[in-house]
Amino acid sequence: MKKEYGLRRRWLLNTVGVVCTLGLVCVFVVTMVFSAYYYSGMTSDLEYRAQTTAAFFDDYLNQNYVEYYNACVNYVKDFEHKNTIELQFIDAQGRIVASSYGMWPGESPATSEIQLAISTRKMQTYDDREPTTGERIIAVSCPVLYSNGDVIGVMRYVTSTRLLDMQILKIGGFSLAVLAVIVAIVLFSSNYYIRTILAPLNAIIKKAKRITSGSYGMQIQTKYDDEIGELAQTINEMSAQISQNEKSQREFISSLSHELRTPLTAIAGWSETILADDTLDPETERGMKIISRETKRLTEMVVELLDFTRMQDGRMTLNMQEADIRAEFEDTVYMYSNRLTQDDIVLEYFDNDDDIPEIMCDPERMRQVFLNILDNAAKHGGTGQRIEASMTLEGEYVVVRIRDFGPGIPEDELPLVKKKFYKGSSRARGTGIGLAVCDEIVEMHHGILTLENAQGGGTLVTISLPVSQ
Repeated sequence: MKKEYGLRRRWLLNTVGVVCTLGLVCVFVVTMVFSAYYYSGMTSDLEYRAQTTAAFFDDYLNQNYVEYYNACVNYVKDFEHKNTIELQFIDAQGRIVASSYGMWPGESPATSEIQLAISTRKMQTYDDREPTTGERIIAVSCPVLYSNGDVIGVMRYVTSTRLLDMQILKIGGFSLAVLAVIVAIVLFSSNYYIRTILAPLNAIIKKAKRITSGSYGMQIQTKYDDEIGELAQTINEMSAQISQNEKSQREFISSLSHELRTPLTAIAGWSETILADDTLDPETERGMKIISRETKRLTEMVVELLDFTRMQDGRMTLNMQEADIRAEFEDTVYMYSNRLTQDDIVLEYFDNDDDIPEIMCDPERMRQVFLNILDNAAKHGGTGQRIEASMTLEGEYVVVRIRDFGPGIPEDELPLVKKKFYKGSSRARGTGIGLAVCDEIVEMHHGILTLENAQGGGTLVTISLPVSQ
C-alpha cells in the first residue's frame, strides 16, 4: 500500500505542482497587467485634466497678476470632482494656497515633482508614497505661467491609490479563486485517472506476489487492452512457463529419485552383508564402510527429494498422533551423537526439569526435522567442534534449540536460507532443500522454525511447536 500511495503522491505532486506553478505565474502576470493598466489609466486621466486646466488658464493671460492668481484659487475651490481627486494650487515657493478639500490644515506637500515642474515649467508626474503620510499616491503637477513667462504656481492633481489597489487585489483574489477551481478539477480528474491505473496495478502486484511465493500457473484477469493489459499478459505467460518448468522439474526429480532408490537399496544391503563377514582384510573393510556411509547419505538425499516433490505437489501428509516429543528428540540426539563422535564433534544435550507434555504430531516427520537440523549443524558448523541441543516448555509452546559454534550465516543470507535450492556461500555438500522441507513440516504442525546468528558465534535454530492444536 505504501508503494501505491507513493505512486499516487508522485503523480499528483507532479501534475498539480506543474498546474499550480503555471497558474501562479499566470495570476501574477494577470495581476501585473491589470495593475499597470489601471495605474497607467489613472495617470493618463490626471495628465489630461492637467493639460485641460493649462489650456483653460490660457484665457487669463491678458489679466493682471492678482486677477490671474485669484482665478487659480477660485478654480481650485470650485473643482467638481473633489470626491475622488484633490486639486491643489501651490505657489512658486512650494506652499499650498488652496485645496478642493477646503482649508489645508497640514504641511505643504514635499513631493519631488512640484519643484521639478516649477524649475522646468513642464508638467511632471509623481507615483510613489506621500513622504508625510506614507500613503501611496499619484500626483500630476502642471505649472501655471504668467504672460511674462513667470510661474505663478502649480496646479497639482493628486489621488490616493487605495481604491485602485483594492481593485487590483480583488482581481488577484478572483484569479486565485479561478486557479483553485482549476486545480480542484485537475486534482479530481488526476485522482480518478490514477485510480484507473492503480486498481488493476494493485491487483497485478498481489497476484504477482502470490506467483513469486509459489503459486505458479496463476493467471491475472484484466479488462484493459493497454500497457497494463500487456503487463498482465506477460506475467501470465511467465507464470504459465514457470508452472510448466516446475512441473517438469518435479516429475524429473520424482522419477530420478525412484530410479535411484532401487540400486541404492541394493548397494546398502550388499555393503551391510559384506561388512558382516569377519574375514575381510582391513583395507576392504574400510572401503566397504565408505560405500555404506555414502550410500546412506545418497539415500537421505533421495528421501529429501521425494519429500520435496510431495511438498510441491501438496501430497505431503502427516500421520498425527499424541506423542512424547521429548523422548523423540532425546532419542534422535542420542543416536546422532554417536555418529558425530566419529567426526570429533561433541553433541551436548541440556536436560531440564520442565514437564514437557505429549503433543499431537507426526513422530517420524519430527524426527526427520531434528535429524536434518543436527546434520546441518554438523556440516556447516562442524569447525566449532561442538553442538548444543535443548528442549524447554515456554508458555503454550514446546521450544527446541540447536546451536552450532561454526562461522554462522551471513546476515544478507539469513532471509533466504529456508528457500528451496538455496545454499548461499556455504561449500558444504547438500541439495539445498532440507531446510525448505523442514520448514514445511513445522508449518504443517502450526509451528515456527527460525534461524539466527547466536551471540558469540555460530547459528541458532529454534523450533516452536504448539502444545495444543
